[in-house]
Amino acid sequence: MIYLELFWSFFQIGLFSIGGGYAAMPLIQNQVTDTHPWLTMTQFADLMTIAEMTPGPVAVNSATFVGIQVAGIPGAIIATVGCLLPSCLIVMTLACIYYRFRGLRIVQGILSGLRPAVVAMIASAAVSLLCLSFFGQHTLSSGLSGIDCIAVSIFMAGLLILRRWKTAPVYVMTGAGIAGILLYTIF
Repeated sequence: MIYLELFWSFFQIGLFSIGGGYAAMPLIQNQVTDTHPWLTMTQFADLMTIAEMTPGPVAVNSATFVGIQVAGIPGAIIATVGCLLPSCLIVMTLACIYYRFRGLRIVQGILSGLRPAVVAMIASAAVSLLCLSFFGQHTLSSGLSGIDCIAVSIFMAGLLILRRWKTAPVYVMTGAGIAGILLYTIF
């Protein structure tokens, strides 16, 4: 039964994650923390960090990680296949359709309409992860007293480095990890 639940959950994520891994974050969060309480929000934040740092698509890495957590290696395989299957089928179908009808205005209209929805999904995931990083399990209703100043400082430094000096994200992530180890060990 758990294998079927894993497959179906990640099949849905693969089916509805239009826009890539970051757009899939709210869908993954809903499936693994709300619909099926396989992970806590803290574990979900760790999952997103690991899925983003490891090579490959975020949704596929998440499926593999959750599958291992829930049902071991067979669960990882089933969740990963569930995540990949709809994408493969949809891409093959859409490639055939797009190649045949790419000049039509309706096709261009559909693509233009999907862009804002993808941006909204990415922003939703970013705000959720940002709040979790700054406030932990607390909500915004607890006020500024529950804010993690170290996390805010690392975030601001990383944002400044990314925007001002256009440093590669991998270096910023490495630096943020090292800063986190040092600062959270000291304080």
